Amino acid sequence: MKSKISVLIISFLLIISAKYSFSQIVEPVKWTFSVIQNTADEAELKATAKIDEGWHVYGQFFPDGGPIRMDFKFTLSADYKIIGKVKESPVPHKEMDDIFGIEVQYFEKNVVFTQKIKILSEKDFTVTGELNGQACENSGRCVPLSSELSFKLKGKKKNDTEQLIESKTVKDSVVISKTDSAQSDSGKIITTQRSKTTPIIAKNNAWTGEENSEGSSLFWFFLVALGFGLTALITPCVFPMIPMTVSFFMHSAESRKKSRMNALLYGISIVVIYTLPIALIIGISNVIGNDSVSGDFANFLSTHWLPNVFFFVIFVIFAASFFGMFEIVLPNWLVSKSDKQADKGGLIGVFFMAFTLVLVSFSCTGPIVGGILVQSTQGGDFVKPIIGMLGFSIGVALPFTLFAFFPEMLKKLPKSGGWLNAVKVVLGFLELALGLKFLSIADQTYHWGILDRDIYIAVWIAIFMLMGLYLVGKLKFAHDSELPFLKVPRLIFVIITFTFVIYLIPGMFGAPLKALSGYLPPQASHDFDLMKMIHGESSSDICDVPKYNDELHLPHGLTGYFDYYQALECSKEQKKPIFTDFTGHGCVNCREMEANVWADPRVLKILKENYIVLALYVDDKKIQVPKNEWFTSTYDKQVKKSLGKQNADIQIVNFNKNSQPYYVLLDAQGDVLAQPRAYDLDADAFVKFLEEGSRKYKELNK
Repeated sequence: MKSKISVLIISFLLIISAKYSFSQIVEPVKWTFSVIQNTADEAELKATAKIDEGWHVYGQFFPDGGPIRMDFKFTLSADYKIIGKVKESPVPHKEMDDIFGIEVQYFEKNVVFTQKIKILSEKDFTVTGELNGQACENSGRCVPLSSELSFKLKGKKKNDTEQLIESKTVKDSVVISKTDSAQSDSGKIITTQRSKTTPIIAKNNAWTGEENSEGSSLFWFFLVALGFGLTALITPCVFPMIPMTVSFFMHSAESRKKSRMNALLYGISIVVIYTLPIALIIGISNVIGNDSVSGDFANFLSTHWLPNVFFFVIFVIFAASFFGMFEIVLPNWLVSKSDKQADKGGLIGVFFMAFTLVLVSFSCTGPIVGGILVQSTQGGDFVKPIIGMLGFSIGVALPFTLFAFFPEMLKKLPKSGGWLNAVKVVLGFLELALGLKFLSIADQTYHWGILDRDIYIAVWIAIFMLMGLYLVGKLKFAHDSELPFLKVPRLIFVIITFTFVIYLIPGMFGAPLKALSGYLPPQASHDFDLMKMIHGESSSDICDVPKYNDELHLPHGLTGYFDYYQALECSKEQKKPIFTDFTGHGCVNCREMEANVWADPRVLKILKENYIVLALYVDDKKIQVPKNEWFTSTYDKQVKKSLGKQNADIQIVNFNKNSQPYYVLLDAQGDVLAQPRAYDLDADAFVKFLEEGSRKYKELNK
């Protein structure tokens, strides 16, 4: 058995090494940046491109609707002032492009781009920025160009002669896949062909390291999974096996030290059995480029009605199993075969003892494991299932190991009884409540209107009311034993359950229920919102009627746009920056941000008075973009038709991010005004973020 596992692990490592050994890195352009500082207060910034044979780079000056033009963005600073436009040398080649139907300009072999600046600072400083463009091979293959700019200059009062300051050569980080499609650093394919209707947001190099809480989110998910693993121990399938298993180790003929070592290996085996298959499936699929781990599949899994309705049905089946309607069991031959292997003893025997535990306890742990895996894949992050299984398996294995090391603790364990089935039934109620979230995601994404916020809360009230009645003994299932009186632990759970029900009731009338904001449908779907009637809406002035406002809504009564171009035009008209919210109907963290951060009076005031609010839903499946606004993207190699796909492409192309929420502040030209932000419930930091963007916008438009 050990040799087979070793072969499997070695094969996996060989696949990984082969993947990265044969990846083709294409760098058709090498950049060198230099400064010519002839006078005390003027300088020329030069970007020199050496172009490989058979490739060409497009220039800056030709009509819209063609290839990607070269574009230079310099970080704004009080140290200098830009003079004129970036100049090109030598004269570019001109040619009519039959595909785009326009005359394009391009360079071969080499090109020098020069930007003249006026020096304002008396101290030495560095000019930074970013260039973006496109290089194409004569055969038709194209890659995007993106390089950082860095120029060191001396202050204007220093009497320097002409000086050439060579900075480091920055290579274009362009990766070409097997299908010759351009990819970003994270492996997500980005578009290389854009029509004139495709929004290209000008990124500012100063804002490249946005804040995020992915590490923290994974840590909390690990703790939740660990808690479910510990909970699985007190189910009827697992709890009786604790003393039996520990006794096997303690009463064997082996030495106490060796028994403890076997117990430790037993615990490690449980972790490996639960975690390794998930890690191998995801890892190998990712290495060979299987679509099951691509960004599109993650989006499909998270937002499409089919998997979400399927997950909802699965959770209902799991709940019915916990209620005692039937048992989810594995074939008897599988359990028997594993048990025979365990009888052989030694390391192989210890491993198969752990495997037998996993098989025997499947009817209780299977629904919990399924719930963790389904919940983890909803975020589109395929590291989460591995983290989830690791946490769950440690929760299951840890007590077995601890009791084997300290057998005297067994005396403190409660005796088996009817309470074990009660735990199982309570888990059934929780599975039913959590499963409702998947049906809600499909309902919001496709605008079915069958599970609005008030209906959702009403169903939860019914579920937890029934759970409370069950705990007090007023509701019984087939496998329950008699409950002559309530014990103190059970009474505590009864109090917690009915307190939660009472907490839910104001939500029927529009109360925000901030503690549950991530799991409830958005406030805008509430039919009878008493809070809005009392306090009124917090609307803001806009230029014209927003597109898609009959299907999409902003929280807290804010008014804004759901189309990038409409927001851009309004920004130019009202001379306000744009608050861009990349969001989703099924985004848990988005709802938490709206309930806990957007609801802050300071945030609402700034959004209403200082910004054009733009919400770009990346998972909307129902709204179709008009035909004249379609554009082809190699991100998914198909024409973008739904509004959600269009918005997802905007985020990936411009920011190399596909997670939500993601907040970007833009001016009317599409320039980023401040460091983009992700999920963070710090309202004070969010206020500073908005104020910084507003201040920067005013500086640019003096």
